[in-house]
Amino acid sequence: MNQPQRFLSLDVFRGMTVCFMIIVNTPGSGAEPFAMLNHAAWHGFTPTDLVFPSFLFAVGNAMSFSMKKFAQMENSAVLAKIFKRTLLIFLIGYLMYWFPFFSYNEGGGISFSPIANTRILGVLQRIALCYGIASLLIHYLSTRSVIIISLLFLIGYWVALLLFGDAADPFSMTGNAGQYLDLYVLGDKHMYHGEGIAFDPEGILSTIPSCVNVIIGYFAGKFIQEKGKGFETISKLLLAGGLLILIAICLNPVFPINKKLWTSSFVLVTCGLDLVIIGALIYVIEVKSYTKWTGFFTVFGKNPLFIYIVSEVLLTIIGVIIPGLDFRGWISTRFFQVIAPGPVGSLLFAICFMLTCWLVGYILDKRKIYIRV
Repeated sequence: MNQPQRFLSLDVFRGMTVCFMIIVNTPGSGAEPFAMLNHAAWHGFTPTDLVFPSFLFAVGNAMSFSMKKFAQMENSAVLAKIFKRTLLIFLIGYLMYWFPFFSYNEGGGISFSPIANTRILGVLQRIALCYGIASLLIHYLSTRSVIIISLLFLIGYWVALLLFGDAADPFSMTGNAGQYLDLYVLGDKHMYHGEGIAFDPEGILSTIPSCVNVIIGYFAGKFIQEKGKGFETISKLLLAGGLLILIAICLNPVFPINKKLWTSSFVLVTCGLDLVIIGALIYVIEVKSYTKWTGFFTVFGKNPLFIYIVSEVLLTIIGVIIPGLDFRGWISTRFFQVIAPGPVGSLLFAICFMLTCWLVGYILDKRKIYIRV
């Protein structure tokens, strides 16, 4: 069987999402990052808000290649593959939040971290669920049916927030329907507390519209494979991207663009931007053949999941090896904030940490080690 044609532009796009995800997730201590490296406080949009949905979009791109094999597989094998991958990624994400499973107490002894206080949902868990749902829909339903269901996901989510949220402010952090559902199903202790209260930006209800990011990424990848790398493909990607952005802007006054709620307008604007970026990458890489700079990003793209996990647990591992040391705070204060005080120092730490993770990926790539789930 012929191997499917690879598109360097899609590999670079996937690598770029991992690269920038590490940078925005790991700023240095001692100073606030640049505003563009923070998520929007609530309604609104910053470049950082594009990173995670672009990762989901890249998952869809990859599916457009891998799911071709499903057509030659037995139904039971297809289901086993989808559910196995979904469960493994979900479990890895859950264990990552629980890691290192213990902490040092005041007496210097070791205390087991209770599972009762572990966050259940999160970034990898959302990736897993969106992959599983999108894979089942795409494999078993027609293209027309998948498009209709995607529209129902976006419209239904909007309706659910309006009907079951706080009538006075259904799009508030504490009054949205997704918050009510998460508190009821997951409970306070199993939710994210980074906002100062129990609120999960990767909650149950908002996972529904986020599946559409994967689905649009899949159809974009499939379209690129079918139509090739020419100007027609680029122009149609740019046109579709611009149209989605325009619809999102028009919806914004009544259904605000909001990453933490993952509103339907947020889905449209991020998918629109991703289509524009993909179109630009195809022009630069595939048409103009400017490829010398791409090797850096393809290192991330060859082991995206593993490098992301490394970025999430590396600082925790250092804290386990050297008890009581806040490595990020220590090196930020002693070095990065000394040579470049303020947001620049915070950014320099993030870039150096990203390069450390890149080095892990580079070593794996040189040894032809590619970790798949």
